[in-house]
Amino acid sequence: MNRKEFIKTCGLACVGSLAFGTFLQSCASIKMVDGIIKGENIIVPVSEFEIVKDQKKSFLNYIIVQNNQLQFPITVYRINESQYSALLMRCTHQGNELTAYGDKLQCSAHGSEFDKQGNATNGPAEDRLRKFPVSIENQQLKISIKVE
Repeated sequence: MNRKEFIKTCGLACVGSLAFGTFLQSCASIKMVDGIIKGENIIVPVSEFEIVKDQKKSFLNYIIVQNNQLQFPITVYRINESQYSALLMRCTHQGNELTAYGDKLQCSAHGSEFDKQGNATNGPAEDRLRKFPVSIENQQLKISIKVE
């Protein structure tokens, strides 16, 4: 195989793997939710985490909350039925929007990764993500977006 054929083959393999990876990601159950801003809180029903299939209830690990007044979305992880972790999807390295992949958030610009508590687990980012206090009232999550 000459150099030109090698580069062509490798290029096609890279494009194919990117397309296949995108296809697999689209099969994942990522739920986008429009949160309602009331005062200094975003309100999201706890039921947004519920999945009912064949009369069996299960729960999503996380949802992504968006609102047109927010510059970046917020990922809300369900730790257990009474504990949630809400994180701003903005990389602390250079401010790019993050993508949720299961129990981690990843920056596509430089590869930084964060766990569901907001800790940087892979650089170049070193700082934690902005975390929002979450409380539950009347089956509603109240995510405090108060500026500190």
